[in-house]
Amino acid sequence: MSADPPEGFAPHARKSPVTEAWEPLYSRAIDNVVQIGIVVRPAHCVRGQPRRGLVAALADNAMQLTCRTALPAAAGLLTAHLSIDYLGEVRLGQWLQVEPRILRVGDGIATADALVTADGAVVARAGGSFRVIG
Repeated sequence: MSADPPEGFAPHARKSPVTEAWEPLYSRAIDNVVQIGIVVRPAHCVRGQPRRGLVAALADNAMQLTCRTALPAAAGLLTAHLSIDYLGEVRLGQWLQVEPRILRVGDGIATADALVTADGAVVARAGGSFRVIG
């Protein structure tokens, strides 16, 4: 069982009313990749598993923030498409981490994918397309 985030993670600076209930959220930036993570708590779970929507929302957020690093002049990004495959189970107390990568940026669309891990084991993979605003 993980109690603390891995080295380099700090409290996530981008606060939102949507993510407030999930706090504490953590993030770190490595080579323009924004990783997001949480220690899975009872508030995140239904029947002992994190809600699938939570996992999808964290993946969406990490992919979008990572794409924004390649588009500093953009006013924002809107999710145009999101897909996720759930591949494994996540348990209370585990460290859940989203590790995105940019696939393509251009023509008003940015695309990314991500692996979601629980204590280092892959439990989901996600993909997203984001419409560039401004």
